[in-house]
Amino acid sequence: MIKDQVKPDVITFNILINGYFRNSKFELALEVFKEMRVKGCVPNVVTFNTLIKGFLREGKLKQGIGMAYEMINLGCGLSNVTCEILVDGLMKEERVSEACDLVLDFSRKEVLPTKFVYFGLIETLCDQGNAIKARLMVDEIWDKGNAPDSITCTILIEGLRRVGNIEPTFNLMGKMLKHSIVPDSITFNCLLGDLCNSGRTSEANKLRLLASKKGVCLDEVSYNILVSGYSKEKKKKEGKAIVDEMLDKELIADIATYNRLIKGLGIG
Repeated sequence: MIKDQVKPDVITFNILINGYFRNSKFELALEVFKEMRVKGCVPNVVTFNTLIKGFLREGKLKQGIGMAYEMINLGCGLSNVTCEILVDGLMKEERVSEACDLVLDFSRKEVLPTKFVYFGLIETLCDQGNAIKARLMVDEIWDKGNAPDSITCTILIEGLRRVGNIEPTFNLMGKMLKHSIVPDSITFNCLLGDLCNSGRTSEANKLRLLASKKGVCLDEVSYNILVSGYSKEKKKKEGKAIVDEMLDKELIADIATYNRLIKGLGIG
């Protein structure tokens, strides 16, 4: 295939492998891969990604996954693209559980790229009613040092809220804020509402104070939720303190709004 007197580099081999895969010539692609190693040409991440993508495109999932592990064994680090190819390929075949297991195995082997974003996998789990499994997965990967991005956390929070799991949602939000992962105001306000509706307005307020320090954009809605919560719990003093803070921050538009809030607390 390649004459002995010619010494192709890794780029040349990669082009050949890609060409054979594009034409569904799997055996020839693998033959080139073997030949490059025989000739002492070290395959790089592009080589492996090309092979993995080629296998998965043709539904050869086992071979594609096997190639990823060969990549690891040869000391060629997985890239974000590698993981995206594998996860997307498995999800297209509706093999979500296998995709989760693969990502977790990479994490346990400490080869999962630190910037790998897997919110699509978490979203699918939540849509399938597996929010608890999604939370356990995020926690395990996070504990290994790979913190999720804000999108992944937001998706997980919404998934947990849909199934009524307030406690893990509250814990997740607290963990996010401690790691300076800032949620959007809508998601944050929804969680405040859940806590207040569960008679946990004081905890909601503590979360609000932490969020404020971490740069969460708190608005009039955030404060109204807290005032309403304290009103339901008949905690006039705490509710009045929130109203006073709203005044200081110029979040009360007029005297009518102020009077409504105060009346709701049962004051006056």
